[in-house]
Amino acid sequence: MTIEILDPTYEESDASLVVSPRLDTLEGVSLGIVSNGKHGTGRFFDALADHLRTEYGVASVERVVKPNYSAPAGDEIMDATQKWHAVISGIGD
Repeated sequence: MTIEILDPTYEESDASLVVSPRLDTLEGVSLGIVSNGKHGTGRFFDALADHLRTEYGVASVERVVKPNYSAPAGDEIMDATQKWHAVISGIGD
């Protein structure tokens, strides 16, 4: 019997991707929360959004849910990220 071990890492580098600078503060920012839509995310993200508003002064939180939890975010969600200062993406079961 032969066992083949595969390396799942992507070999090419995409130089066009740049890490955004860290925000100095969350006060006054607009924040997006992208959920995979599984049952466990709803109440958690509700509580997180409330906490970020009350404790950190986040000005607005927009929640979006992916239509398919196993697929990447679609163009509509990716376009929405352009109006947010920060994004939180999460999963839940």
